[in-house]
Amino acid sequence: MLPYALTIFLSAFLLFLVQPLIAKQILPWFGGAASVWTTCLLFFQSALLAGYAYADASVRWLRPRQQVYVHAALMLLSLALLPILANSSWKPSGNEEPILRILGLLTVTIGLPYLLLSTTTPLLQAWYWRRFNASVPYRLFALSNFASLLALLGYPVLIEPYFGVTASANLWSLMYGLFVVVCGLTGFYSIRNMPADADVSRKQANDSDAPAAKTPTSHLLLWLLLSGMGSCVLLAVSNHITQNIASVPFLWVLPLALYLLTFIICFDQPRWYVRGLFMPLLAVSVLGMAWMIDSLELAYAAPLFALGLFAACMFCHGELARLKPDPRQLTLYYLMISVGGALGALLVAIGAPLLLKGYYEMHAVLLALTVLLLVRVWGLHWVFRIATLGLVVAVSWLDVEAIRSYTQDVREMDRNFYGVVRTRDKTDPSLFRVMYHGAINHGGQHLEPGKTMEPTSYFGRTSAYGRLLASLDGPRKVGVIGLGAGALITHSREGDQWVFYEIDPSVVDIAAREFSFQRETKARIEHVLGDGRLALEREAPRGYDMLAIDAFSGDSIPMHLITREAMATYIKHIKPDGAIVFQATNRFVNLMPVIRRLADEFGMQTAWVSDWADREGEDYYTSSTDQVIVTRNLALLERPLIKQASEPAPARADLPIFTDDFYNLLRILKR
Repeated sequence: MLPYALTIFLSAFLLFLVQPLIAKQILPWFGGAASVWTTCLLFFQSALLAGYAYADASVRWLRPRQQVYVHAALMLLSLALLPILANSSWKPSGNEEPILRILGLLTVTIGLPYLLLSTTTPLLQAWYWRRFNASVPYRLFALSNFASLLALLGYPVLIEPYFGVTASANLWSLMYGLFVVVCGLTGFYSIRNMPADADVSRKQANDSDAPAAKTPTSHLLLWLLLSGMGSCVLLAVSNHITQNIASVPFLWVLPLALYLLTFIICFDQPRWYVRGLFMPLLAVSVLGMAWMIDSLELAYAAPLFALGLFAACMFCHGELARLKPDPRQLTLYYLMISVGGALGALLVAIGAPLLLKGYYEMHAVLLALTVLLLVRVWGLHWVFRIATLGLVVAVSWLDVEAIRSYTQDVREMDRNFYGVVRTRDKTDPSLFRVMYHGAINHGGQHLEPGKTMEPTSYFGRTSAYGRLLASLDGPRKVGVIGLGAGALITHSREGDQWVFYEIDPSVVDIAAREFSFQRETKARIEHVLGDGRLALEREAPRGYDMLAIDAFSGDSIPMHLITREAMATYIKHIKPDGAIVFQATNRFVNLMPVIRRLADEFGMQTAWVSDWADREGEDYYTSSTDQVIVTRNLALLERPLIKQASEPAPARADLPIFTDDFYNLLRILKR
């Protein structure tokens, strides 16, 4: 078994190591949006389906020697695609449709190697069974998932902190070359005792004196439902977490690692899946997730959703393992599992944004889990049926209440690849309109006459933005990456020129319709649609007095906006005495040392303004902020408004400078 185990281990390790690696390469090109990862997961699940379909067709229609020869030829052909570095020609230049572009990019960059890696587990198990006429060891499937888990956990701990994107891609490519050699040798080992005229038909090769029993249609449907449900839970929970923290590989791999861990447990040893333990755990977890679905207290919500993901996938994959078929239907079994996984990914990554106006997929997944649980307990004691029916009712009620709260007083709601944009009116203590992107406040406006141009949200008069703009004389030229509601423009003056870079067209439309900032200002306004950094890279120097970096993905500035290359682009666009302001407000990551490191690299000074709003006073709708001014203009930092409220951003000697090739969120997480 050793050659087969080694080949399967290596293929599965590479299969899941490449996922965060390639996604991290392309994340900056699409604004750092959390949907980049769900689109990548859709590609990975679809490529896995194609690989399993290829394995099933190969075993069904080709003789053993033909299978090995065809597979070896395709592996040699795939070497021409190495190294796996995405071509910069795929960078969007404006408002292109991102999902199809990402899928095309991934297909061209890693499509064939990924497909061939995904065929390895089912194909080699079939080769093993034909070669030795022995029972197929399902532990090989568990071994493949164990290797995948090692790759996922190893990436943020052993690879991402020490290797850049290019070095990681080159290392992966070398390991893939090794895999091609090992897999080819294993294939030829499988047929070495078969002379050319000994190839036999599929019926003979399957040792089929007695044909395999036909799989019941109910089993086929359950294979689809259980694998699809596990995939839906994975994507829904990944979305829920990354949208509220940051879209980075460190956070991507944790849900996927839990997903794979359940495959390992369930397929390594059937007795490890205990229905009496995991069905009640699933019921409790689903109730907890439904209760906390709108919570932003991620210190509690994130562990709860991680536990819920584990319980749900243990149930789905445990029930799936209980339905394992005759070995002669092995490739069909894996094919149906991959079809279910791809359909689940398709529903969440494509179906949900097209069919649902808001983030309702988590609600739908929780309800579907309880219904599937009811289906599986229906044949058990009546007590279990009644209890599960009660669970379905409870989760349905919690879902309805959560959706009611989510949509209460909402005026506008629109959803696209970049997320959900909502506006909502508040009346206490005064009439106020807020824009939300996901769960995060992206600016608001007083609606009472005479107060509509009062600075609010993250842009109060005592914020770094307010202090800097008040300290700049004469008409000013201002660039802003991230429009939001447009509240920053309350600091504008007649004669100013303001340029807003915004990647999400829904934000531009709703900001214009729902907020009057841009209509009331006397400044000239220009909009540039697309990722702000990519737009600045294409433009000639603008000569800004202030450039604001205020784009957010979840609750954090996208990482590609705080790298050395990004900083060089910003400096190109500001005047010699101009300033850059970074919005560093964040509950989970400490961006200040990263910004200080960038400033030091370019010989610039920092002024960190920590503005803590009085939530009981007149500035009730002004948020507490941390913002950092970066400039070479020392006289500007000596202006009273800035000097009296600022200090240099804190430095960390152990923190390397972030680059496009290397950045690591794990190093800057807050305690």
